[in-house]
Amino acid sequence: MSASPNETNGNAPSREGWQRRVGIALFLLGCFFALPGCANHGNTANRGSSGQVAWGAVPEGAIPSNRVVKVSLQNQAVYVLDGGQVVWAASTNVGKAGHETPTGSFRVNQKLERKRSGSYGFWVNGDRVVPTESGRGGSPGSGWHYVGYPMPYWVEFLPGYGFHEGFVWLQPRTHGCLRLHGAAAGQFYRLVQVGTPVHISRSQPEDETVGRSIPRFDDSREPDPANGFLISDEAFLRPWGS
Repeated sequence: MSASPNETNGNAPSREGWQRRVGIALFLLGCFFALPGCANHGNTANRGSSGQVAWGAVPEGAIPSNRVVKVSLQNQAVYVLDGGQVVWAASTNVGKAGHETPTGSFRVNQKLERKRSGSYGFWVNGDRVVPTESGRGGSPGSGWHYVGYPMPYWVEFLPGYGFHEGFVWLQPRTHGCLRLHGAAAGQFYRLVQVGTPVHISRSQPEDETVGRSIPRFDDSREPDPANGFLISDEAFLRPWGS
């Protein structure tokens, strides 16, 4: 490695060289203790210290007739508005390439606190659990039954597409559904009703305002939940993330 402009091989570094070294050391030390996400972009930095899973709060009382939901695919954000004003917003995870989340104007057509997928899940036989895509290959044999992947707080806006609880990545990751992190899924579930309009597009005007302030999450480094957990009722009894 070549010497710096203020150093020569075989000689002690100059005063400027030592100052540079001290400055770098202090920066790295601060990164290590104060900003865990500086060295890596793991979950701690993205979750922050506030403990909030969403921007705003769930309003009390009946759901107003002028409530609408907007989704920005580019910003991976969900906005709930009353009369054009955002009252709640959260980060979401959208469909990956080949499984894009549909765009357009829809309405909530179904709500289920406990929903299981009919397309992705597990073949179960006693203590044996095998991941599967339902309908592909059929049952492994006698004694096996299908258990769909859990999708707590399901809010459907198009057959086979909906909002639900799940791990939220910084990159598009889903098969077209819109995942919400932890308790945000339950909050969103209480904010909408069958008939609530849902507008999904590449971007939304709110991206430049509230969209800059919503809590962000990166669950990509979280270990996958155990199969035993996913096939049990426990998957519906507590938030998956903090």
